[in-house]
Amino acid sequence: MATVTNGRAPASMMPSIKSIQTNASTKKEEEFRTYNNTDTSERVIQHYKDMRTHQTVEFYKRMEDKFTFDNGAYRRLMTIEEAFKELENYIDASDPDMDLPNLLHLLQTAEGIRKADHPDWLQLVGLLHDVGKIMFLWGDGADGLDGLSPEGKQWALGGDTFVLGCSIPNDAVVFPEFNELNPNMSNPKYNTEYGMYEANCGLDELKFAWGHDEYMYRMLVANNCSIPREGLDMIRYHSAYPWHDKGAYRHLMKPDDLERKKWVQLFNKFDLYTKDGNNELRGEKMKEQLWPYYLGLLEKYGLGGKLKW
Repeated sequence: MATVTNGRAPASMMPSIKSIQTNASTKKEEEFRTYNNTDTSERVIQHYKDMRTHQTVEFYKRMEDKFTFDNGAYRRLMTIEEAFKELENYIDASDPDMDLPNLLHLLQTAEGIRKADHPDWLQLVGLLHDVGKIMFLWGDGADGLDGLSPEGKQWALGGDTFVLGCSIPNDAVVFPEFNELNPNMSNPKYNTEYGMYEANCGLDELKFAWGHDEYMYRMLVANNCSIPREGLDMIRYHSAYPWHDKGAYRHLMKPDDLERKKWVQLFNKFDLYTKDGNNELRGEKMKEQLWPYYLGLLEKYGLGGKLKW
């Protein structure tokens, strides 16, 4: 896969996580991401059961081949705006907080970052971070890629990602009772603390459960965008809650991965706490005010026009 050589964002740009100002919400912070057998919907519980059952090293390799960009491969040429139209009616089956159209969530995230006066590349990350769910166009429920059916299987499109090829940390994942369902956990090659990895091998050597994060990262790299590495990390690892939220996999990290984690944590405050069903950003406001601004950012960072998907 191509190597990203974008300029680094200066450390002085990193604000205190505690000082982040996001959109007002009717929910308190502790009310987000509630996962338990009492309060979580059956749809979400089944999603994580499926995800833990089917997300294996072998599945990752198959998806890596299916969605490769190697040697100029792609599935379709499409603008970002065309991708948004495809995603307009997609609802995330893994999210317990809001039955919210993805396009609205992306706008809320981007606008929350913009209102907090963060740099424009970070705003663009907010707009793009979930667009990788466009994979549903080329998949079906058998591979967890059904974004068309109301109750479609989406276990390879969204949800908290965990590292494949080593033991799944019971204290860092939601619904740990499903860990034993994973076939790799019966394989001595994969079911130990280090599994198939070397100590301190580094974040980029790890294979997280396949999903929209990894696909979108690869898509942006394949299209030679100029979003800095910090932004690409936000896109690639924002669903890796066991890593950035629960502190798992420290034994596999390199020293500079801690600084990278801080950027992902910064982004996730906006990804999570800007979800608001009463925040209407579509219609004329989208057409006349928001979209022209973000079109300019897409052009600036090399993502204007038809792109490889």
